[in-house]
Amino acid sequence: MSEGATFVRTRVAIVGAGPAGLLLGALLHRAGIDAVIVERQSPDYVLARIRAGVLEAGTVALLEEAGVGERLHAEGLPHHGIELAFDGERQRIDFADLVGRQVTVYGQTEVTRDLMAARAASGATTVYQAADVSLHGFDGTSPEVRYRKDGREHVVACDWIAGCDGYHGASRASVPASAIKTYERVYPFGWLGVLCDTPPVSDELIYANHPRGFALCSMRSRSRSRYYVQCGLEQRVEDWSDERFFDELRSRLDARAAQSLVSGPSIEKSIAPLRSFVAEPMRFGRLCLAGDAAHIVPPTGAKGLNLAASDIRYLSRALIDHYRSGTTTEIDRYSERCLRRVWKAVRFSWWFTTLMHRFPDTGDIGQKIQEAELGYLVGSRAAATALAENYVGLPFED
Repeated sequence: MSEGATFVRTRVAIVGAGPAGLLLGALLHRAGIDAVIVERQSPDYVLARIRAGVLEAGTVALLEEAGVGERLHAEGLPHHGIELAFDGERQRIDFADLVGRQVTVYGQTEVTRDLMAARAASGATTVYQAADVSLHGFDGTSPEVRYRKDGREHVVACDWIAGCDGYHGASRASVPASAIKTYERVYPFGWLGVLCDTPPVSDELIYANHPRGFALCSMRSRSRSRYYVQCGLEQRVEDWSDERFFDELRSRLDARAAQSLVSGPSIEKSIAPLRSFVAEPMRFGRLCLAGDAAHIVPPTGAKGLNLAASDIRYLSRALIDHYRSGTTTEIDRYSERCLRRVWKAVRFSWWFTTLMHRFPDTGDIGQKIQEAELGYLVGSRAAATALAENYVGLPFED
């Protein structure tokens, strides 16, 4: 680092201004703990990411705690169940009846927008378009985050680094390979997703199992729909016109849903590969990983954003306890606590993905077994309860 570098001192350096990093920044700010957020992309780029839209009750409570619950409650859609479509029919899983809880549909883009607005209003520092972000010294007592901006080198000296910069970010990549173990499964298909300004086909999400492949009918609001169909990894977005997409979606839905589906021009269309990924541990000296930097789950179970919020819940409480008590007791437990919840979510997402998708190597017998399991699921209160309690979110360790 050159002598002309600009130095800033803070307690916590947060790498990444997605929902995880912004949520941690909000919780620390409300506890009187200063933090600097460093993000390599622009605010518009961060907001352009189209991601999840189903929030567990625990995530909603954490956003309330961070002071950003007002618009969520005004515009979010409470959902008390989901519908499973298979063998030409739809069956409802009633969360309210089975576990007495609900989820809330509110897009990740809106969560990020609310957190950005709150951070701007607080006056806390967020650096966007930071190039060449690198992490140093987290194996000792004087960690630093370094980056380049406007032709100058900058150093953020801190007590702790929170790596919230996603799967491809610098945080996990900075950890020596000998200190980290990764687990991964890449699924042999992806999701082709379309966002359009049309009324949703149903008041609740429809998860469809069909011999042609999985489909999901979701929404972001009462006038904006989000639809997905399972597709091969060799597929290209350019090969899918809006008309072809909606024809394929209709073919995988029950007759009632197919007839009532309102199609419209897409405002976003993309193909997302599916993977399960976990990195262990999640703490390395004075660096703590959180969110997609440490784990990825297929979106079938709506766990990605919720797992990131879970990590931030544990990390924020651990850091607040550290600055109040002077000990690292809670930070020492951070990785272990997070990973117990992460692996349960990985298991659920894996199971639900396996149940709902067409796998190329299972043939017709695989489809029949899936339909039999779905029939058992909707006919057994015990099985439906297990799905419901995982979908709405398992309890935190306190």
